[in-house]
Amino acid sequence: MISIRKYLDRSLDPEPVPEPASPTASAPQPDPPKPRNRRTPSDVLSLCLDAYRSVLSDMGRCGVDACAATGPALETSLLQAVDSLGVTPTPDTLAATSENIRKQLLDWGRCTARHYQQKAGEVKGMLLAMARTAESVGNRDRRCSQQLNAVTTQLRRIATLEDITAMRGAIERSAAELKSSIERMNEEGRATLGEMQTRVATFQAKLEEAEQAASCDTLTRLRSRLCIEGQLEQRVAAGQKFCVAILDINGFKQVNDTYGHVLGDELLKHFATELRSACRSSDVVGRWGGDEFIVLLDCGIDHADPQLERVAKWVCGNYVVEGVAGPVKLDVGASVGLAEFRPPESIAELLDRADNAMYSNKRSPKFTVMAS
Repeated sequence: MISIRKYLDRSLDPEPVPEPASPTASAPQPDPPKPRNRRTPSDVLSLCLDAYRSVLSDMGRCGVDACAATGPALETSLLQAVDSLGVTPTPDTLAATSENIRKQLLDWGRCTARHYQQKAGEVKGMLLAMARTAESVGNRDRRCSQQLNAVTTQLRRIATLEDITAMRGAIERSAAELKSSIERMNEEGRATLGEMQTRVATFQAKLEEAEQAASCDTLTRLRSRLCIEGQLEQRVAAGQKFCVAILDINGFKQVNDTYGHVLGDELLKHFATELRSACRSSDVVGRWGGDEFIVLLDCGIDHADPQLERVAKWVCGNYVVEGVAGPVKLDVGASVGLAEFRPPESIAELLDRADNAMYSNKRSPKFTVMAS
């Protein structure tokens, strides 16, 4: 692997010029070599900064995928660090940003570890509650068994009696004891069942909350990428007909660079709301990552194509987004790529076709929904 220092030295050093050969009358002179494009130090620095900003943004998205509870805070802090770099950061700015990012990552790691420890503790508590309930039911059954055995022993004694009056009195006392035992059994059973139902309801609510957090994108409130991947796997396994549409906001990076990531996030939320409103209730709408959105349509491409045309016209247009310095009016366009599932292709191949169609749309001078 070539180090960055060697790469820069190689890029900036001039190309060695070969010594001219002694001319001869018969040998033609070769054409002079064409000058090669050389990167200046400012070009290399700009490329490195762009790569640095891209890595920070990707780290934020990976943090959201790794932990839906703590990832959004990390993503926000990293995007703020990207904004703080500016166009031409100074060495002091780079050093301060690097130290801030290091602190943010350490804090996120500790926070995430505590979060998962808490979740592990909740699972442990659920298992202990189940164990205590099982133990309680076992103790109740043992008590009931002892009581029934005592009544059975007493009935055997009654059978040996010859006095009818004594037998009648003994039977009445045994019946009363048996009734009391059965009533205690019912009361203990209802109490145990009620306690179990309360604990199950508590843990069910926690599980539903965790599932909701994992399936929902924290910024846009659309389906998360993990949820969409699960939906894709279900459709492919069932072999059903469906289409995938990928939408990408045109010029979104320029919006972030000009107005900052806070306004960019607000634009994403506005766009997601319009996209959800324009799609049908049967469509699965999610955020794929960054400024890319995805829609799953349970129909063939003949029906999906006009539907996406309508959606694209709805979501593209003028948006008024509230920024730090006040409202900003933006003319938002989007590129759309559409692909129908073709068995036995993989999910990756399907998404690649939709992605290629989207980029073909982005290069097209006139907006249309590109299908693949």
